[in-house]
Amino acid sequence: MIRLFFLAFFFVVKSSFAQLGFCEGSKGDPIFQEDFGSGAGYGTALATGITSYNFVTQDPQDGEYTVSDIVGRQITSWHSYFPNTTLSGGRALIVNAGFTSGQFYKTNISGLCENTTYEFSAYLMNIYNSTSGACPNGDIPVNVKFQIWDETDTQLLKEGSTAAIPASSTPEWEQFALTFKSEAGQNNVILKIFNNGDGGCGNDLAIDDIIFRSCGDLTSIDTDGATNTGITICEEDAPVTKTLVATPDNSVYQTHAYQWQQSANGEDWVNIAGATQSEFTIGMLSSSNYYRIKVAEDVVNLNNNLCSSFSEAFFIEILKEPDTPISEGDKFICEGEVIPRITVVNAENVRINWYSAAVDGVLLKEDSFSYQPEEAGVFYAEAENADYDCNASARTPIRVVINDVPVLEDEELQLCPDSALVLDTKLSGYTYIWSTGESTQSINVSQSGTYSVEVVTDQACSSTKIFAVVPVDNASIGSVKSDENTVIITPANTGIFEYSLDGINFQSSNVFLNVPSGVYTAYMRDLSACKTVLLQFPHIVVSKMISPNGDGYNDSFKLKGLEFFPSSEIMIFDRYGKLLKSGNGVNFSWNGSFNGTNLPASDYWYHIKIEGYATLKGHFSLMR
Repeated sequence: MIRLFFLAFFFVVKSSFAQLGFCEGSKGDPIFQEDFGSGAGYGTALATGITSYNFVTQDPQDGEYTVSDIVGRQITSWHSYFPNTTLSGGRALIVNAGFTSGQFYKTNISGLCENTTYEFSAYLMNIYNSTSGACPNGDIPVNVKFQIWDETDTQLLKEGSTAAIPASSTPEWEQFALTFKSEAGQNNVILKIFNNGDGGCGNDLAIDDIIFRSCGDLTSIDTDGATNTGITICEEDAPVTKTLVATPDNSVYQTHAYQWQQSANGEDWVNIAGATQSEFTIGMLSSSNYYRIKVAEDVVNLNNNLCSSFSEAFFIEILKEPDTPISEGDKFICEGEVIPRITVVNAENVRINWYSAAVDGVLLKEDSFSYQPEEAGVFYAEAENADYDCNASARTPIRVVINDVPVLEDEELQLCPDSALVLDTKLSGYTYIWSTGESTQSINVSQSGTYSVEVVTDQACSSTKIFAVVPVDNASIGSVKSDENTVIITPANTGIFEYSLDGINFQSSNVFLNVPSGVYTAYMRDLSACKTVLLQFPHIVVSKMISPNGDGYNDSFKLKGLEFFPSSEIMIFDRYGKLLKSGNGVNFSWNGSFNGTNLPASDYWYHIKIEGYATLKGHFSLMR
């Protein structure tokens, strides 16, 4: 890169400024480009005759220059770096231009074509930092003049000045240019660069990328209405045939010679044989390619890149079908877990759409590289070009699988004294992780407490079951009571038990209904059947009241069931304990009288003595 940095003190001179201007047409390859070399640090001195200043390897003082990418080290009022906005990059020429206006750079340019229009250009920068405060009365802006002389240095061909380039708070490059036309037989020119002002505070500058190149008509290319930039064709529509039409704007050339060129990468160009007209037809194009046209004012100049110009590249792009999206993996979760998003990756400049089926199906979501399913299933991602309506890619399936978890219910079990208990998950074919450290489907325990087991499937889904193992309640019969035809077995202590009157059929209720009179055995056991106790008892059905009114219903106090107990005695008492009647239980009857006199309505008590059993006591009502 050639950066030319000049430190000078100038006042503004605006002469010839109107002569500056860029080539408005197409441009050829550079025939001259001064970039002052690449690399870091200081470079070597310029060739003899280019400048009269002394070479140094530091920030130059008056009448000195350096070639470097380093600036503003000793002179802190300058900017401390160069922005990378020129064409080349690397080292640059830095010149402190002295106190009087005049020429500070001169070089010969050779290889020009005769009767050809050229553009000269260069980048300039005012390297004085406007925020440094080094110029208390204000800095002098930079002003530079360019001149093009013939090779004899006697005829001025063109000149132009930049006018004022003010200082700035941040470093900024600005490109300037002028155009001129070589004469017949003219192959060399001389470039001279001057400061346009005398010295003063500020007015420090830099120059980079001094370039000479041919300037021709601005030539545009179009086909089917697409101009200059190119066209895009879907792969499914290829191969195609296209006719390219070149149209120069006649701003420079009086006559035109053409040569079409093509390139696979837009950089390496080759001539297309026979393609020398303003129109060119491409036959059966099936892959992307670049095209441009070289234009010269004369056929003689057409084969010399330095004497001709080029149109902008026209790109015919055969847009390939997007790559199939790449899945970032199926998703496997357990029932009850949050369903995760599914995602794909693909190239840039594509849109990803999600569908419910491999072909057709419902569009679930547009333009997203991820999708949030609401349920298990298979979902399909398709890529399409973001800017063109071309065929989409094949669809990529992604599965979301929700695996079942083992269904378990907690249990509470009773442990018999001095015995063991089997805790069983009742599910086979899984992995088992017990709180005891065991790993079988079931385990044996001999102590009460809380036990847990985690049951894990092959898909790593699990559930936990809790076993509450408690000591059994001690079964003991406190009493058995007959209440008319109902039998009530009362336990001697609290707990949860089962009851039976035949030792076979057990129930959780201790009340038995509609039990006929007779001799029975009461059974009682804990829920684990660790201990069963029993008690034999007579069941006598005693009426709750009598009404001796002759209607044939409860006219007397009689007992059912005493025929099972031939050795029995019944006694009737009033409320004061007076014995009213007694006798053998078999065929015993009392009609509510005493010594032939009907007793009043009231409650009366009975004692029933049966050999081998405790006396049964109770009361009944006499109704009148």
